[in-house]
Amino acid sequence: MKATDIPFVRHIGIEEKNSELSLNFNENILNHIKTIHASAQFTLAETQSGIHLQSLFPDLEGKVIPVLRDAQIKYKKPAQEKIIAFASADEEAIEKFKVQFDKKGRGSLQIEIVIKDINDVVTCQATFTWFVQAL
Repeated sequence: MKATDIPFVRHIGIEEKNSELSLNFNENILNHIKTIHASAQFTLAETQSGIHLQSLFPDLEGKVIPVLRDAQIKYKKPAQEKIIAFASADEEAIEKFKVQFDKKGRGSLQIEIVIKDINDVVTCQATFTWFVQAL
């Protein structure tokens, strides 16, 4: 399943363009102080982390079940405009995951996410740990 086809992801309005996810500022996702709700930012970050994981290992698509094991997020500034998620993963951790997965058919990998608004202001940073198990 494509990450942007997940019903909740569609519901809050996450959009994808060139494997980059964004969320437009709109009243449906605002909190009590009229900024983008923390849960909407979390969903954007988590979804981007899943897409990044998938992009790192396209040969595993349909052969594994990835499950989010842990998430840590820190909100930095209020999100008052459209926000965009950026993902990365440590090269050493990727190699360690490959070795572990090849050996045991399962492994964990952390994906780092930075969310910025359209003015390049960081609104939050997060780390998502994915557990991946062969079918």
